[in-house]
Amino acid sequence: MDSRIPTPYLNDMTTPRLFDRQLLRHRLDRTAGDFATANFLKRRSAEDMIDTLAAINRRFDVALEIGRRDGRFAELLAETPEVAAKIGYLIESDLSARHHPAVVLDEEALPFGDDTLDLVVSSLAFHTTNDLPGVLVQLRRALRPDGLLIASQFGGETLHELRRVLMEAELEIRGGTGARVAPFAEGPDCVDLLRRAGFNMPVVDTDKVVVSYAHPLNLLRDLRAMGETNILFDRPRKGLSRAILSRAFELYAERYPHPEGGVRATFEIITLSGWTPHESQQKPLRPGSAKVRLADALGVKEGKL
Repeated sequence: MDSRIPTPYLNDMTTPRLFDRQLLRHRLDRTAGDFATANFLKRRSAEDMIDTLAAINRRFDVALEIGRRDGRFAELLAETPEVAAKIGYLIESDLSARHHPAVVLDEEALPFGDDTLDLVVSSLAFHTTNDLPGVLVQLRRALRPDGLLIASQFGGETLHELRRVLMEAELEIRGGTGARVAPFAEGPDCVDLLRRAGFNMPVVDTDKVVVSYAHPLNLLRDLRAMGETNILFDRPRKGLSRAILSRAFELYAERYPHPEGGVRATFEIITLSGWTPHESQQKPLRPGSAKVRLADALGVKEGKL
């Protein structure tokens, strides 16, 4: 088989290969020098993680960061001594060696043994994994009992404006269209994935960020600097012509103006967290084991419906 032809499945032939991870590594390598010019979403996500850790009263001896990029999480940690004191040792990792991580790794094949980590954080890296359930299972095994995972990724509302105008412009001019913007997970799905992977007390938070751009071309430049351009295996091999882009930009300006001028772009950041099981954690009561009736607790009279 020609190795240049994309393979639609992972090695076990059961999980579809949605993203070209080799191309992702190449894009991250290429944009390493420019990432800091468009790191506002990474910075926002890292700040939220620091706030979460600040509210947790415990220590994590060994922590792993997946998707270091420009190192903003470690910088924020150093600027927040009360949170830094809770972490004994932080291992910064990234898919791209050009982002200067301590460990270069692919989150789809983690090199850590069972019960070796106490904390895993990852900001805006998991949305490009082909097998997110498998990644979560690997992390649950690598975390010690009562270990914590905090990870953010882009959600379903991300770039919905760009997706629609590119599709319509290409359909109008070429008579057909292809996938130009990747699909993203929905929040409720992530809760289920955490439970299926074996995490306790799963929590999913959503942060919708609307960004103003003077022109849609500025948005495309930011996506390129972030390393977030199209890496779908099933991406069209034919690029977008000037006519298609021009029409897409017209549609964008007409339909998605920003109140402060220019156009708007939506980014939905989904943050999921969960704990590995431990005997000290709260356990839900068995059905029928409650000692107090709900009506008594609410101070109302119970009656038939």
